[in-house]
Amino acid sequence: MRNPHAGEPFDTTDEEIAEALLDMSIPTLLLSLVHMSGDPEIIRGKLRPAGLFLNEVQGYMTEEDKAEARALALEVIRNYRDRGCPEPEPIGPELLHEMMTWLVCEDVPDEYVPMLMEEMELDGRDARRIDPVGDPAARAAFPVVVIGCGQSGLLAGIRLAEAGIPFTIVEKNAGVGGTWWENSYPGARVDVGNHFYCYSFEPSDHWTEFFAQQPELQRYFESVMDKYGIGPHVRWETEVVGATWDDDSATWSVRTRAADGTEDVLTARAVISAVGQLNRPNVPVIEGADTFEGPSFHSARWDHDVDLAGKRVAMIGAGASGFQIAPTIAPEVGHLTVFQRTAQWMFPNPNYHATVGPGVRWALRHLPFYGRWYRFLIFWPGCDKGLEAARVDPDYPDQQRAVSETNEFTRQMFTDWIVGQVGDHPELIAKVVPDYPATGKRTLQDNGAWLSALLRDNVDLVRTGIDHIEPAAVVTVDGERYEADVLVYATGFRATEVLAPMTVTGRDGIDLRELWGERPAAYLGITVPGFPNFFCMYGPGTNLAHGGSLIFHSECQMRYITQCIDALITGNHQTIEPRQDRYDDWHERSQEAMRGLVWSQPSIAHSFFKNSAGEIHVLSPWRIVDYWTWTKEPDLTDFVLD
Repeated sequence: MRNPHAGEPFDTTDEEIAEALLDMSIPTLLLSLVHMSGDPEIIRGKLRPAGLFLNEVQGYMTEEDKAEARALALEVIRNYRDRGCPEPEPIGPELLHEMMTWLVCEDVPDEYVPMLMEEMELDGRDARRIDPVGDPAARAAFPVVVIGCGQSGLLAGIRLAEAGIPFTIVEKNAGVGGTWWENSYPGARVDVGNHFYCYSFEPSDHWTEFFAQQPELQRYFESVMDKYGIGPHVRWETEVVGATWDDDSATWSVRTRAADGTEDVLTARAVISAVGQLNRPNVPVIEGADTFEGPSFHSARWDHDVDLAGKRVAMIGAGASGFQIAPTIAPEVGHLTVFQRTAQWMFPNPNYHATVGPGVRWALRHLPFYGRWYRFLIFWPGCDKGLEAARVDPDYPDQQRAVSETNEFTRQMFTDWIVGQVGDHPELIAKVVPDYPATGKRTLQDNGAWLSALLRDNVDLVRTGIDHIEPAAVVTVDGERYEADVLVYATGFRATEVLAPMTVTGRDGIDLRELWGERPAAYLGITVPGFPNFFCMYGPGTNLAHGGSLIFHSECQMRYITQCIDALITGNHQTIEPRQDRYDDWHERSQEAMRGLVWSQPSIAHSFFKNSAGEIHVLSPWRIVDYWTWTKEPDLTDFVLD
């Protein structure tokens, strides 16, 4: 069977190939040529990238070198086509490592190579899949309930089906996608490159944008769900009210409520929470909000029946969602007033709204391993480099401004980008350049759209605090009154209230959220003592602020969870839960590591990462390669198995 990543055979003409080459990432293309030709000398000459930085996919190659590379590529691709597009011979590990290093213009440490090889699947094997072993009847007698059908819940269903384990997914929405079902506001798009922000075993060659918008993302998850037959296992428009553990039967009773109010109880041997952290809107309590006479709604509950054309819109909040909404609606509305508590750092990404040209889509479909090397190209800049840049140098002066020399360099780069767009508007510069260390909150991406929107005559940015809301206006603490016909809350989510509002009751009647309070923790972000056979995906301490993607993390977590369930079934055990000492040690080490990172700095206020005590329990402070290693296979000595 042909490796699905080796490309589909084609009979494209020379002229069509030459046209397609104009679209492609040249460094990625050259690596594909090595596979097609079997000649590593292609990357050992003068044609090579000069550097790699974030979303710069051409490696800063000169136009002359790119033209020479295209001429070479046309010759190699023509020969490959004329030979009938044979599946390339496998490449050995030493050459693959050389190709990695060549592409990113720096040494790729040995410890990263196994993770990257697994992620790229150059051998066509999905190494994160767990196939059924042992007695099929024992597996069939181990029903699992999955809470949520976003990207992690859908993944859980796929992996459980592959492992021969029966399951039911309970989803509060009417369709798949989680955040990509709920957040349909204007301009909603992903901020991780789409050719990485997709399942490793289900890459897409059909993305129309490099950072896809919400409708396309939701359709992707829907297509994956249909392909793997997960839909019939889902109870749609049904919410989990709570789950209670019974020691005698070693089962969970999962209480559900359908949209019509009907309640039911599902019995499960294990429960997987895939509810995410950004799914409960945070609507601030503002005096007079209930008196506003026009339409008002949260960005995650966008009212598409409201026509904004010509209206005066007040948008409260300008974090990740508001950052996307404002440029999208500004040309349409009569006037937009943006109320922003804290300025946001942003980094330049000229490709943020760019479309994927037909040549790239052709290469993804036909050129051997082009898509896999492109995935690696956009993964590597976010593979732990951001974490190193986030480390605090305790000896660095003026921690209010920057936490290290690297952080100061980042601050200068981001500031130059911002000021360079705003131009001669000192009053706006004062509002949009943050006063805290760079990357200290969620860092946003900008291709110029946000600041261009703020420069429009019909847009105002207000940094003064809100005092109250009136029937047709928002009033700030300085007494200024801003009239509005529509009120939009782009105020984020209750991210620190993990698993809210469910009630999860473990052994001895312990309520999980009461146990956690504002300090949620799970061993590896997945399991908790006293809550047997209960697993979290995107659990405490696993949100990523320094790189990678949540889909990558979910694949790591689900492989680990599936193997834990396997250990129960094949070992004829009733329960599995982490040892208390392992759990305590994990949380203590995680907190110690987090205190040494920029996100924990006291100078950074109003961060949705922080609890009321200024602590962070939702972010991961760990290198991606370490988390991948720790979750590759469960160490059963970390657990109590009965």
